[in-house]
Amino acid sequence: MIGRFSGPFLETTAAAGTRAVELFWYTGSLCLLFVQTVGGAVARPLRGNAVAREISKIGIQSWFIVSISALFIGMVLAFQSAYQMKKLAAEIYIASLVSLSVVREIGPVMTALIVAGRVGSAIAAELGTMKVTEQIDALTTLAVDPVKFLVVPRFLAILVALPLLTLWADAIGILGGFIIGTMKLGVLPSLYWKMATLPLVFKDLFSGLLKSFIFGMIICIVSCFEGFRTEGGAEGVGRTTTVAVVVSFLLIIAADCICTAMFYFVWR
Repeated sequence: MIGRFSGPFLETTAAAGTRAVELFWYTGSLCLLFVQTVGGAVARPLRGNAVAREISKIGIQSWFIVSISALFIGMVLAFQSAYQMKKLAAEIYIASLVSLSVVREIGPVMTALIVAGRVGSAIAAELGTMKVTEQIDALTTLAVDPVKFLVVPRFLAILVALPLLTLWADAIGILGGFIIGTMKLGVLPSLYWKMATLPLVFKDLFSGLLKSFIFGMIICIVSCFEGFRTEGGAEGVGRTTTVAVVVSFLLIIAADCICTAMFYFVWR
């Protein structure tokens, strides 16, 4: 009986072990690239023009879609909140619910997911193309550090651009709730703004911005790492782009859960 199941059992165990080793290798590689990037960011010289160019690129690529998404999400959140609050005759608290939800969770996470899909995929595709065309190997041959030259400007740029986009998304999301609350639900504009800003404290804004910094690190490191290990020509570039976006999404959601738990249990 034992011999009958030993084959499938051993195969399953071996497959699980292989996946575990791959996961540890992947995690270690991401951490190593992160350390190299931070080291390159604090070392001179710093390519300020390249950083400014990347900030402009990230903002221009993501500003419009972040604005539209935040506006509609704020509207939808106000509608859904009104549906439940009417049962309790507490429509006035719609403004507080929308503002807290947007600033703490929806703004940072939604913005990060959009940037991961829009900018992260572009970074992975660009570096992947450079990898398969041996441009990165050429940089190494010329004694140019690829991490310092290619990753650091994008890393610093996304650390600046993503929090700014998050603040903008917070404002637009609250505006979307304001439009629905005042035009469709009959809440006075002055009362809505008072109830929207009353529950917000420094902790709420700080937690959202801290999340955006962490999400920016995740997006840049994952996208650059996947770009650096691209193989197989155009097909490999497409595969790399998909993997970079999927992994970024998963890590962003996981990091959001961890950060939320830490703020809830540690900083009350």
